[in-house]
Amino acid sequence: MRPRRCRRIGHGPRCNSFGPHRIITKDEVNLTIEELEAIRLKDVEELDQIKAAEKMNVSQPTFHRILNDARKKIADALVNAKQIRIYGGANKMSERKFKCYKCENEFEVPYGTPRPDKCGKCGSTDIHRADNQGRGLGKGACGRRRGQV
Repeated sequence: MRPRRCRRIGHGPRCNSFGPHRIITKDEVNLTIEELEAIRLKDVEELDQIKAAEKMNVSQPTFHRILNDARKKIADALVNAKQIRIYGGANKMSERKFKCYKCENEFEVPYGTPRPDKCGKCGSTDIHRADNQGRGLGKGACGRRRGQV
């Protein structure tokens, strides 16, 4: 069996357990963090599988397999009143990329940490996101150039 590549995760889980209300059960399903991320990208963000696979740093067939495994586990937990535990897997949190416009230094900070106040190299406060994740093209309303629809 080949070693697993590290999967890129954009958002960690807000909680690590879900279960049936007012039912005490010892039966549980383990949903890995990358399976949760696949569900988030495909079903919440509504990305196509190619773009979602790119975000997770895996091939499209691997993404499809992760997504199917996640959906099967969630269905099993819902139908059979099992607890869902979210943990484990081969993953790495994505990092936000910044660039200093004074010295052109590029650096990364993990998601969940505050935005840096200044460049670690020159101390300038003229720093901006370098990866455009979650942003438009920066060319006016909705990322379009003026005069274009």
